[in-house]
Amino acid sequence: MGVVNITPDSFSDGGQFFDAARAIAHAFRLIEEGADLLDVGGESSRPGARSVPAEEELVRVLPLLNALRDSPIPVSVDTTKPQVMRAAMDAGAAMINDISALSAPGALEAIASSAEVAVCLMHMKGEPSTMQQAPVYDDVVSEVLAFLAGKAGAVAAAGIARDRIVVDPGFGFGKTLAHNLEMLRRLDEFNAIGLPVMAGLSRKSTLGKLSGKPVTGRLPASIAAAVLAAERGARIVRVHEVDATRDALSVLNALLGNDRP
Repeated sequence: MGVVNITPDSFSDGGQFFDAARAIAHAFRLIEEGADLLDVGGESSRPGARSVPAEEELVRVLPLLNALRDSPIPVSVDTTKPQVMRAAMDAGAAMINDISALSAPGALEAIASSAEVAVCLMHMKGEPSTMQQAPVYDDVVSEVLAFLAGKAGAVAAAGIARDRIVVDPGFGFGKTLAHNLEMLRRLDEFNAIGLPVMAGLSRKSTLGKLSGKPVTGRLPASIAAAVLAAERGARIVRVHEVDATRDALSVLNALLGNDRP
């Protein structure tokens, strides 16, 4: 999954693609590099980020969705707002990637209104503005796994087919460095839910703490994290550098005997 942030305050690219034309060009560049799907976001979810109105989020996201209507790969929209979800689905989005796991009033109904659109349910402790203020768990893997299993069950009970559901443990969303490492170490346990697992570690502060590098210098650590996540069963890795990550994953696939290039 290639990432396209259309925000002025993204932690990963500092608003580099806030201009619509540049965002569109970047999206097609990621497709050329071999992305299997794109994740488009109009609101930053970095630690400390503040929410933006749905209308502003749509102004950012819709031009890109319209440009990608004939994209050869599916497009996901990263949002927590039902109004944005519905507009994105109308504009051709194939998946909604919700960091709040459909917790907003009306979000579950928005997804259930479609017979085809997929949804990614992510775990987050708190909200972006407060999530990194001393998060505590007794057992981070067991607690996050139980949350995602429960959410997936509730979503399925609302009439959304399980083959439309993806789960994401939420690396960096209300987790310390130790929590993130424990989740990566035991990521295979999330496969017990019986749904595809998505892992997003690319460029995150955990990798900065481990490598001592700024956001722009975290490519080697991001690739290592993506390979480790895939080796532990992640079916989708959400990344900023598609070409380099695919090269690394091709080695893993060859080692595991996978047919996929």
